[in-house]
Amino acid sequence: MSSIPDPILEGLQRGWKVHGGAHATLPATLDCDVAIIGSGAGAGITAEMLARAGLKIVIVEEGPLRSSSQFKQRELDAYRELYQESAGRKTVDQAMNILQGRCVGGSTTVNWTGSFRTPPDALAYWGDKFGLTDFNEAAMAPWFEQVETRLNIGDWLTEPNENNGVLRRGAEKLGIPTKVVRRNVKGCWNLGSCGMGCPTNAKQSMLVSTLPAALDLGATLLVQTRAAKFELQGDKVTALVAEPVALDGTANGAPLRITARHYVVAGGAINSPALLLRSSAPDPHGLLGKRTFLHPTAGGVALFDHDVAGWAGAPLSVFCDHFLHTGPIDGPVGYKLEVAPVHPAFALTNGGGIGAELAQRARDMPRTQLMIALLRDGFHAEAAGGAVKLRGDGTPVLDYALSDYLLEGVRRSYLTMAEIQFAAGAKTVRPVHEQAAGYANLAEAKQGIAGLAMKPFFATVGSAHVMGGCTMAADANRGVVRPDGQHWQLANLSVHDGSLFPTSLGANPQLTVYGLATRLTSGLIQRLGAKAVTLA
Repeated sequence: MSSIPDPILEGLQRGWKVHGGAHATLPATLDCDVAIIGSGAGAGITAEMLARAGLKIVIVEEGPLRSSSQFKQRELDAYRELYQESAGRKTVDQAMNILQGRCVGGSTTVNWTGSFRTPPDALAYWGDKFGLTDFNEAAMAPWFEQVETRLNIGDWLTEPNENNGVLRRGAEKLGIPTKVVRRNVKGCWNLGSCGMGCPTNAKQSMLVSTLPAALDLGATLLVQTRAAKFELQGDKVTALVAEPVALDGTANGAPLRITARHYVVAGGAINSPALLLRSSAPDPHGLLGKRTFLHPTAGGVALFDHDVAGWAGAPLSVFCDHFLHTGPIDGPVGYKLEVAPVHPAFALTNGGGIGAELAQRARDMPRTQLMIALLRDGFHAEAAGGAVKLRGDGTPVLDYALSDYLLEGVRRSYLTMAEIQFAAGAKTVRPVHEQAAGYANLAEAKQGIAGLAMKPFFATVGSAHVMGGCTMAADANRGVVRPDGQHWQLANLSVHDGSLFPTSLGANPQLTVYGLATRLTSGLIQRLGAKAVTLA
């Protein structure tokens, strides 16, 4: 793949202003119009729009700058260099693994490209419960349209790989509708390594789209630089104190001080609330870091008599949201069905088993299909999310309990996945649960699943979607930030990422973040007196 152009290396050669890590030395001070913390979905959109509006911006990213020529489709390198805590971030009780990006482009660099508009029933709930009545489906449509044009988001027209094909085929046999995933790709090679960084630049992540545009317009990018805390005076942020960090996240140099007219926090749910907590930001109603959601995700493994090769081909191209809509949104928890790629380290460390049993699962990998169910939390009193807290050293951790309500949904999802997998021709099916066996037929599966102890650590549950913690709401009693993204108590600070969500979505969150960031940045540009721009 050496003949593939690397837009990041080309930009660096053109003279992009990049400091930190292996790049230019970090300055002791910087001054700008807007300092943006993070470089993922919300930060990337914000950066391009502000730069196009003629504003001087600084982007602060904790992770490294990596690009296509360095993406070698190796899990060992990718998880260590591109993910929070080397893809080992856990909830405080260690019961759930959380996958989040930590690199330039954030999670958009390592996600599976699924692009879904916010479900209308979630938007309606936000209007009803949080006063966000102007964030309905019709009001958000033009903002989504801008993003979809800018990032080449459209239906995946290639035949799904067999991993996704099992979901489609089994559901259709049962009369359950499935849909084609919309993806933010251009000229995709259908390799299947999206979660390790795209080696062909096909994925239209922030890494290859909005951030290069902002850098070409003169933006400054700080990498391997952690936003430590804000300095506050009255209702204003007076400076951001940041510190250089090694690849493993340890501080390794003198701090720097960034002053700006305005500050945009877009470090992602968990990190964004944590920054505000470290800064002792005003929180008169005790809402900061609360209502943090995960889409708790359960898995089901099926073995077939033919190769599935779940590591090859677009990892996410078919989905089913039927089970999100079988009851009221605040009733028994609903779930969305997708599949996960079957890469060795990911599949074997998250699929349970030890010793000879694990060795056999490794041998079975070519014939293995992995289905996942993403539970929609945030709409019921027993699924009110978790709380971001700080450890003694100031690093964040999420306190999130798997309630009986959620675990009952996990049990129902096990049965749903088993039914679909058997309908697609599976020879054995095994829920990803420490007590589960490989069931040979649906009757065995029903009996076995009914007898599983539904407890944390027994049921393997994780998530790649973190939302909430800086809730957006129509009044300060219900939210940390205003409907325009500005902090309720700090006049020159805004939040532009998934921590804004008042609930989870029931859909992969990147497009919702893109749409909200486009809308909120448009308003911010107006408040800063700069020229109006559109994203597309």
